[in-house]
Parts: sequence; structure tokens; C-alpha cells
Amino acid sequence: MSDHTSNTKPAAGPGSGRGPGGPGMGFGRGMAPAAKSKDFRGSLKRLARYLKPFQWVIAFIIALAVISVSFSIVGPKILGEATNVLFEGVISAQLPEGVTQAQAVEGLRAQGQDQLAEMISSMNLTPGQGVDFSAISTLMMWLIGVYVLSALFGWLQQYLMAGVAQRTVYRLREEVDLKLARLPLKYFDDNSRGDTLSRVTNDIDNISNTLSQSATQIITSVLTIVGVLGMMFWISPLLAMISLLVIPASLVVTMFIAKRSQKQFAAQWEKTGTLNGHIEEMFTGHGVVKVFGHQEEAIEVFDIENEGLYEASFKAQFISGTIMPTLSFLNNINYVGVAVIGGLRVANGMLSLGDVQAFIQYSRQFTQPIIQTASIANTLQSTVASAERVFELLDATEEEPDTATPQVLERAEGHVEFRNVSFRYIEDTPLIENLDLEAEPGQTVAIVGPTGAGKTTLVNLLMRFYEIDEGAILVDGIDIRDMTRNNLRRTFGMVLQDTWLFKGTIRENLAYGREDATPEQIDHAATMAHVDHFVRTLPDGYDTELNDESSNISQGQRQLLTIARAFLADPRILILDEATSSVDTRTEALIQKAMTELMKNRTSFVIAHRLSTIRDADTILVMNDGQIIESGNHTDLMAAGGFYCDLYNSQFTAPLDEAV
Repeated sequence: MSDHTSNTKPAAGPGSGRGPGGPGMGFGRGMAPAAKSKDFRGSLKRLARYLKPFQWVIAFIIALAVISVSFSIVGPKILGEATNVLFEGVISAQLPEGVTQAQAVEGLRAQGQDQLAEMISSMNLTPGQGVDFSAISTLMMWLIGVYVLSALFGWLQQYLMAGVAQRTVYRLREEVDLKLARLPLKYFDDNSRGDTLSRVTNDIDNISNTLSQSATQIITSVLTIVGVLGMMFWISPLLAMISLLVIPASLVVTMFIAKRSQKQFAAQWEKTGTLNGHIEEMFTGHGVVKVFGHQEEAIEVFDIENEGLYEASFKAQFISGTIMPTLSFLNNINYVGVAVIGGLRVANGMLSLGDVQAFIQYSRQFTQPIIQTASIANTLQSTVASAERVFELLDATEEEPDTATPQVLERAEGHVEFRNVSFRYIEDTPLIENLDLEAEPGQTVAIVGPTGAGKTTLVNLLMRFYEIDEGAILVDGIDIRDMTRNNLRRTFGMVLQDTWLFKGTIRENLAYGREDATPEQIDHAATMAHVDHFVRTLPDGYDTELNDESSNISQGQRQLLTIARAFLADPRILILDEATSSVDTRTEALIQKAMTELMKNRTSFVIAHRLSTIRDADTILVMNDGQIIESGNHTDLMAAGGFYCDLYNSQFTAPLDEAV
């Protein structure tokens, strides 16, 4: 849409591409989910509302998490009891048979071994009996059962949460898909295609991953922290307080390192975007790079950017990689402290060996969920930011809804009228003011003028891609605002300068505008558009598969296919926007002849820059600055010697003037 693009449309941002869902989807900063939200609390509440239909399922998931975590927390205590039974059995075997535990303790005190006596007095011993393997076997069976149940409830919890997450995201994707269908063309003009695709794909995937993984992790992590801390204080408040000293140290270390690694990760992402942008640009313009001999320069730029990415990635990975070794060091110090103090308390009879063993396991379990919770907090920031971007899309201004009582145009005659139409893309910048235009059924109306004159804007208004500010546009006497957009657009066929074909066979692309077309009708349309010959030279003919960019056929052949698609649709009103710009002169002449046949008894609007192609038009409208400044047929306009005459002659005399 050349006119609007050249004057009023904002420049496309990163990742903008061509065609609906086409190859413009790039990789780099434009495709990354946002890292920080603008309104964290508000966006989080709105995201939580999507989970409201599953509140009872989520409550059940939390209950399952409580049971799963409880079983996993009980495990070390049971193992500690088994250790106590084993240790007490070994000690009992070393005591003389026939004496009581109290007599053995008194004997040790009499020998001056008070510390050993204190330790033995706290145990449950049967002198001379040995290890009770039956009791140990029972405890081991309990331990296996506890861990199996913990895993089972954890699996069920994850299964249900995955279902909740996917159903929630399914609903979100559905809303976004319906929203995209209701957005006006202005939204896509004002927002880069890459950014919109990122919201629909990357941001929603980010939400999905957090809901299905991090949501259950944060529940289990919080419950584990509470449960483990409770067990640690139950076993030994002193050892629990020692273990708690590690938490602030771990948090300080994590924040210190994360702050520095965050800068490097930002640099890494920036370098990644720059490198990917360079690669995409070089491969897209590979032919041009070769023609002008810039291969070595392109390789040098790649090497520089690649080296920069290597350095940023190395620093980011190295700095962030020091978190776990550092935390492991602190945990090992905690482990040593717990082991030493716990050993002393066992020796003094204040703790059992099994309790110390269980406490060490709990202290190992304690720091991991804290780290997970801190990590999930960062993930949640990113997720809410992604949700915010999706909500911005969902809240975007929509097209004006179709009228509740639409008029239906069953079979258009092709009478089109613009009555005192005014329109502007930007509120304070007039573009079209008080435009009057009438096209009779069967007429060919050519619209010419310099770039930015408003030619394509007329088409946008006629198709209701944009709504007029004042006046009315009528088709067969019906105001187009009193029709549904689908009914209106079914009466038109369009062939644009920018071709768009989707990945699929040539036959499927031709039938895109008329799905009930028979093979004979497709062949006839292809013959009329001079497509049949070159298609039959392809290995698979009409079943030839076009790739994502349709780069396995030439630009001219792509243009011919879009023209054949318009032939097959058989519309009552045609819009041709520089439709033959990408074909050679001979093919253009053949297409013009075929189009003349196609346009019989149909109203046609032809936007042309090559004025030689519209000399036979019934009416030629000359536009400049949003106004029709001249109108008439070619002969009359040339005789008038006005703007059209100068424009027409300039296309033939400019090369001569330059040569002189």
C-alpha cells in the first residue's frame, strides 16, 4: 500500500515482514518476551482471573502438594529411626547379656566414662540382643511406601496442573486469534509484524511454561520450606538456628552475582539480536552481496559480531555459573557445622544419631527450594510482563462492529460512488477532503498520481480496511457501513503489487479465493492468466509445493499466480494495484489482453504508475494531495496539457533529458 506507507505509516519495527505470517518473522530482541512488567500487580490479577474457572482443581492440586510434600518430609525421619535401630542394635550387641540398660550405664559411670554413659542412657538398648533386622525391614518398607506415595501425589499434581495450564493458554490463544480478526488494518500498520507474532507465540508460550512448571514448583517449594523448617526445629532448635544463618548469606551471594550476570545476559541477548539480524540481512540479500563483491566484508562483520557474542555469552554463563558452586560452599560449611555440633550432642546424649542424620538431610533439602523460589520470582516477573503484552493486544482498539441489521448485496452490479468523503490517518493531518467519485457498472477507472497522493487509500476505504471520517461510500446505492464486511469484500477481487502465496501446492493457492472451484475452472483461470504453460513445465505441475517464501518460483511467476487467483474468484468489482509490475513486457501485454476480457461487464479500479498500461481506461482520475485534480480519458487529459500530460510525458522524456 505504497501511498500510505510512504507518507503517514510509521516505520516498521524489528521483525517486520511481508505477507500474513510470512517470512518477516525474525529472531532477536524483537522476538523475546519482555523482562519487566509495567503494572505487575494489575497484570497478575488479570492473569489470575483466567485461572478462576479452575479454582477447585487448583485447590485440589494444593492439597495434593501438601500430601506429597508431607510424605517426602517424613522420609528422612523414618530413615533416621532406621539408623537409630541399627546403631542401638550394634551398641546392644557389645553390652554383656543379662544386665539391664540402667546397670550398664551405672557401670560406665563407675569406670569414669560419663559421656558414653550419657549417650547410652538416651538410647533404647537391649544388652546382648544385637540388630533388630525385622524392625529395620519394616521401617524400610514404610520408607519406600512414603516415597512412592510422595511421587504418586506429585505426579498427579503435575498432571492436573498441566491440564489447567494448557486449557488456560488454549483460551488465551483463542481470544488472541479472535482479536486479530477484529483488529483494523491500522493496528498492523502501526505495529511491526514481528512484535505481533512475538506476542502471539513467544509471550503466550512463556505464560504456558510458567503455569505448567513454575506454578507447581512454587507451591511445593513454599510447602517444603515450611515443612522442613518445622521438622528441623522439632529435632533441634539450636541446629535449626545455625542452618538459618546460611539463608541471608545465600541470598546476598545470589543477589550480588545475579546483578552482575544480568548485565552480561542483557549484552548477550543484544549481541544475539545483532548477529541474527546481520545473518538474516545477508541471506535475504545474498545475491546483492555477491553482485557487489561484499562477501569478505560480510564475513568480517559476522566474525566481529560473533566474537562479541562469544565474549558476552562467556561472561554471562561464567558469572551466573558461580552461583551454584558458591551456594554449595556455604551449604558445605553449614553441613560441617551441623555435623560437628550434632555429633557433640549425640555424644552428650542430647540427640540420637538418627536425628542428626535426618537433620542433615533436611538441611540439604532446605536451601534448594529457597533458590527455586527466588528463581521463580524472576520468572514470574517475565511471565507477568509477557501477559501484559498479550493484554495490550487484547485491549487494542477494534474495528467498528458491523451493523446489527445489515443490508445484503447478493449480486453486485458494480456501481460505486464516493460522496463528499473525508479521511485522515493522523487526526491533525488531512489527507482526503470532500472527495466525490462515481464509477458506473462495467467501467474501468484508473487512478494515477505521484507517490503519497492517496491512490491506495481510496482502495483501503472502499474495502473498509479504514473507516471514513465524513461522507459516504456506496456500492449499488447501499452505504458500505450498512453491509457486513464479509458481504462487502466478497464482491471484490484484488491483485496487489506485493504478491502473497502461502506454503502449499499451486492448485491450493489458486483455489484460495474459491474453495469450491473444479479442476476445469482452475485450468481455465490459469490459461487465461498465462499460468498454465509454465506450471506444466514444473516437475509436479499444479501439485508443485511452494515453500514458505515461494522462492522456488520467480517473482513474475508469483505475480501471474495471484492474477490467476483473481480470475478464478470471478468478482464483480476488481481492484488492480500495479498488478503487472513484476512481469516482462511480453507477458504484460498478454495479461493486459486477458484482463481486458476479464474486466468486461465488471467495474475495475486500476492503480498504475506505468501510465502506458491505462490509456484505454474509461475514466482516469488524477490525484494529488488527496484530491482529484483532473479526470477524463487519456485523449482528453493529454489534450488538456495539465498535470496528467506532464506526468505521462515525464515517463518517456526523463531518460532522454538525462542522456542530454
